[in-house]
Amino acid sequence: MNTFPPVVLIGAPTDIGAGHRGASMGPEALRVAGIAHALKGRGLDVIDRGNLAGPVNPWLPPRDGYRHLEEVVAWNRAVLDAVYAELEAGTLPILLGGDHCLAMGSITAVARHCRERGKKLRVLWLDAHADFNTNVITPSGNVHGMPVACLCGYGPAELTHLGGASPALQPGEIRQIGIRSVDPGEKKLVHDVGLDIYDMRYIDEIGVSRAMKEALEGVDADTHLHVSFDVDFLDPAIAPGVGTRVKGGPNYREAQLVMEMIADTGRVGSLDIVELNPAFDKRNQTAKLAVDLVESLFGKSTLMRD
Repeated sequence: MNTFPPVVLIGAPTDIGAGHRGASMGPEALRVAGIAHALKGRGLDVIDRGNLAGPVNPWLPPRDGYRHLEEVVAWNRAVLDAVYAELEAGTLPILLGGDHCLAMGSITAVARHCRERGKKLRVLWLDAHADFNTNVITPSGNVHGMPVACLCGYGPAELTHLGGASPALQPGEIRQIGIRSVDPGEKKLVHDVGLDIYDMRYIDEIGVSRAMKEALEGVDADTHLHVSFDVDFLDPAIAPGVGTRVKGGPNYREAQLVMEMIADTGRVGSLDIVELNPAFDKRNQTAKLAVDLVESLFGKSTLMRD
């Protein structure tokens, strides 16, 4: 039985924070792959709000360690307002990215909503990267490598105070899963902050099931679960359509188990799908896979269970 509120798709067609062009085509690729139809097939009411508008990508070099900071702020403000409005209306927002810098807007909105409603927040960050760079330690200046740091209060005021209060997130509210690419300076900061990371070495050692049980520990009926799904979380052998491929990610069955175990909690309240880059894809196979996994996140199971 469907227990979810209406699901709202919000497109954010920009690659403003990325190091490669093409993530701006992600929302349309997900639509072409049938995301609305697939979710309706799960018995969900689906509303597609279309795409948000924002500045074009000027494709300029970094200034003070940030590329396109002004434009990144504008896009994230648009995302924040759109996601917050949906949460206030009682719907379940799904952000169709776009690059992962947009999670600053969506998660800031979710965190504000949770504070105002007195709910606990748990963020599951499914990604190959920790995204905990700052302008001082970043090797590239690309802001899609900084959203977790900014959400935890490490970054420019324009981004750390997007929603007024800073930090939007406490490190204890986030679990990072699938990590396998961390820059040297970023690694030290992550350790200093005490971020809870389930990297691929750990997952290989203890298995996906146990890792997910640990990552979901404490999630209860009073918890809003936000899933920030970077498609490069997946092994590039099955998901080539990303700008920053990192070998050694979860395979198809492991990724399905991750999504199924999240679905089992019944607490998913919002979702990002980001970093899908059709320019690097093969016949939209990565978008189709992402849709397949999102179906599992909303209850489709390959297991013979009641």
